[in-house]
Amino acid sequence: MSGGDGTRRVRAGRRTVEVHRPDKVLFPGGGDAKEYTKGDLVDYHRAVAPFMLPHLRGRPLMLERHPDGLDGPRFMQKNTPDGYPEWITRVEVAKEGGTVRHTVCDDTATLLYLADQASIALHRWLSRADSVGHPDRLVFDLDPAGDDFEAVREAARLLGELLDELELPSALMTTGSRGLHAIVPLNGRHDFDEVRSFARDVADTLADAHPDRLTTAARKKDRGERLYLDVQRNAYAQTAVAPFTVRPRPGAPVATPITWDQLDDPELHARGWTIADAVEQARTNPWSGLLSRGRALGPARRRLTALRA
Repeated sequence: MSGGDGTRRVRAGRRTVEVHRPDKVLFPGGGDAKEYTKGDLVDYHRAVAPFMLPHLRGRPLMLERHPDGLDGPRFMQKNTPDGYPEWITRVEVAKEGGTVRHTVCDDTATLLYLADQASIALHRWLSRADSVGHPDRLVFDLDPAGDDFEAVREAARLLGELLDELELPSALMTTGSRGLHAIVPLNGRHDFDEVRSFARDVADTLADAHPDRLTTAARKKDRGERLYLDVQRNAYAQTAVAPFTVRPRPGAPVATPITWDQLDDPELHARGWTIADAVEQARTNPWSGLLSRGRALGPARRRLTALRA
């Protein structure tokens, strides 16, 4: 429903969220890219909420806001503003010299409110608010030197084979930018230092086996044309883009979970889904319970040590 002041009111469970200036263009059109408004972003979040919320609930967020659309300034927001409604969950987490009061998105109403605030991309912690020092997700970010998705596809296959050897389940997600994320569910008993150390050893093992194609060099100038196996997100207070979040790029591409079989689709690309069709992919349940099977890293660490010997 709409108000006479140009405000649209959207029902979400027991709450009604006001969407201000729903016709404001956030994603300008041009070339092959379609134009999308704030109202379009709200509609997408409302439709994708049942699939997206399980990946957000209980996790501190960093919000990537574009109040004037892609052509305006960008704000990376960690602290929850005082003006946010009292019904939105917050969590205080420690940082060097103090604390940060992060927003937590536990329900559809919060998701719509954040869309009204032009929070285009939601970046989530890999741990939950009730155990912030112990991640239950491990993320490998496959970041190509250019926009070469074939290199990403090859790297994902090699990583998938290694994770299979380590007997770790894994899930793939397009980033909505240039690469893929490979996500491993953990049981939440290891701290960030243990998880990042393991992820780095896996990445180094892969890069050592394919030095012409893969690298773990953090500096761009040291990578050349090789794909970067980035494990830096596996650290306290670092974040990764949430599944089904929109990315602030022309055409409103979406970070979209896929199956391993879809990796073989020649049409697959990091920006293959947008807010126009990502919900259709979500309905196929591409991860199908994979992330509920959190693993300990001890057995995988022993297998990796044996492989590297």
